[in-house]
Amino acid sequence: MTDTAATATARESTPEGGPAAPPPAPATPTKAGTDWWAEAKGLFWLVLAVLGFHSLIAKPFYIPSESMMPTLIKGDRLVVSKFPYGWSYVSPSFHVLPFMPGRFFGHMPERGDVVILTPPGEQSDYIKRVIGLPGDTIEVHEGVVRLNGRDLPRVAEAPAAIPIDANVPCDHGLEAQYRVVDASGHGVCALPRFRETLPNGRSYDTVDMGYIPGSGDDYGPVTVPPRRVFVMGDNRDESADSRYPTEELGLGGPVPWENLGGRADFITFSLDGRSEWYNPISWLTALRGGRSGISLHPARSTKDDRR
Repeated sequence: MTDTAATATARESTPEGGPAAPPPAPATPTKAGTDWWAEAKGLFWLVLAVLGFHSLIAKPFYIPSESMMPTLIKGDRLVVSKFPYGWSYVSPSFHVLPFMPGRFFGHMPERGDVVILTPPGEQSDYIKRVIGLPGDTIEVHEGVVRLNGRDLPRVAEAPAAIPIDANVPCDHGLEAQYRVVDASGHGVCALPRFRETLPNGRSYDTVDMGYIPGSGDDYGPVTVPPRRVFVMGDNRDESADSRYPTEELGLGGPVPWENLGGRADFITFSLDGRSEWYNPISWLTALRGGRSGISLHPARSTKDDRR
């Protein structure tokens, strides 16, 4: 027997020549406990990143009323960009800061922009359309908007046939009289629609349900002060905007530009009011067709008179 073979035999035998002993069992690793401090820090940074994105870049927005029909209807979900006008004290997702004058990297909006804003002294957000900028003179006469002494051109269009659902019942206020059944047998809110065009060539649809004396159909003239904007809802007869005093839940005139929270860019999706938070299937069945991805930037004609 060679030396190598003898060595191998010796390793496979006990000192008494019996069978080889089994190899020792591997040690069981000790299970480490959850590092709750690390988990908490990770969650903190995640929440901070989400809040930072919502405050500085973009955030979702829900349409809660009829004031911007026909452009926007109750149940629409939007994306609001926070940076086009710079940042101010209302930019954080939660309005926790006191009023501070000015904006960081501030820019005035363009006439026709759809903006969210926080009324002075309030915490809620409104959504309206910018009609007048600093130096503009605004007047409304029998429902027709006059900008710097000239009536804004508007053209009557086919009624805005908005489907009736839980979010748009069309059964109260001024719009109740426009509840009809279309050719396919579905209920619609056939609101009187007019295409309005600003001096910069941007145009958009508005709703005007007729002249109402003593309302916002007669207003001004008022000249917009520096660093303020004049805003109106597209649903001219059911919008609490710059035409109305704060006592009537309006904005009390032109709004400080510090109170602009961002620009509404496009609709992500829309719900008809039948969804239930505890039923995920209802989230899908309540989706309105044809409203996802609609841009909220007004169309611009070739004419562009920026006076």
